[in-house]
Amino acid sequence: MNIGDKVRLVHGKEEGIVYRFLPGNIVEIEIEDGFRIPVLRNEVVLVSHVEQERLLKDEKAGRAAPTPVSGRAKGPFSEKGIYLAFVPVNDREVSLHLINNSDWTLPFVAYQDREDKQLGLASGVLEPRTSRKLTDLLMKDFEQWPTFDIQALYFREGSGAIHLPFQKRLKCRAQSFYKRKQKAPVLDKEGYVYQLDEEGHVTPTAESTGISAAELRERMLSPQGMATEIPVAKPASVVDLHLEKLSTAPGKLSNADKLSLQINTFEQQLEQAIASGLDEITFIHGAGNGVLRTELHRRLSKNQHVQFFKDAQKEKFGYGATQVKIK
Repeated sequence: MNIGDKVRLVHGKEEGIVYRFLPGNIVEIEIEDGFRIPVLRNEVVLVSHVEQERLLKDEKAGRAAPTPVSGRAKGPFSEKGIYLAFVPVNDREVSLHLINNSDWTLPFVAYQDREDKQLGLASGVLEPRTSRKLTDLLMKDFEQWPTFDIQALYFREGSGAIHLPFQKRLKCRAQSFYKRKQKAPVLDKEGYVYQLDEEGHVTPTAESTGISAAELRERMLSPQGMATEIPVAKPASVVDLHLEKLSTAPGKLSNADKLSLQINTFEQQLEQAIASGLDEITFIHGAGNGVLRTELHRRLSKNQHVQFFKDAQKEKFGYGATQVKIK
């Protein structure tokens, strides 16, 4: 069982996507409309690939019918599940596979970088729940393996917030490589597996090729960075995340799409605030059922550039805003 797998509760009718693993043998499952529930690992079973293919065929057949299409299939949408897997061919050789165990369609390119010399490995479109072999590697040359660069776009049919492009670099290290042996998603084979899109954005041995907010800020404040004049516009000190401020037609979005739009806007504005050197920023999220507030606070608590956050002044914003102090 891996993040992004479709599962069904043993003693219930709910189906969902494995979102993350928690201590105590507990799995967090994302069910319909983006809600997440914790369950014991032995209380869920995988939805087989055969069943998934049948459901996909039924879904496509439904699209062909003259009934209105909402633009989004019913049920939870798996946001995560991009992997690189090194699968043994024999005792001397492994094959490298790019795996898409999410519900995104991923137009992608893959390169290898060896001593600043780039070589294209593959390109194409990786459909949901599919994989693509990139190359073969010899284990005896492990220390000379190149750095692998994966770039992709996120695409889904219908309405929804635009997802930022995906780009990660991976350099294998001996001390962690052999600890990653597990069954590779989709391939259903034993291999050495790296998840590229796990929470935190960067795996222990993978690095983002883009300039981080902290790096950009350091470049801006350094003499060399000031000479290059990298322009970063400061966001507003108060960002309103109410849907009517973010979309011209919020009523046409599903609950999951609404939450995704709000969170993506929050992430973009926070990154821009960090990069531009803003000292603090306030997000108006409203009171509501508390789902958005809880998710924002969870993400803020993990951001190394946030000094602290707290409820904003109630006299000014009521009970639905969070003030963020940036380091």
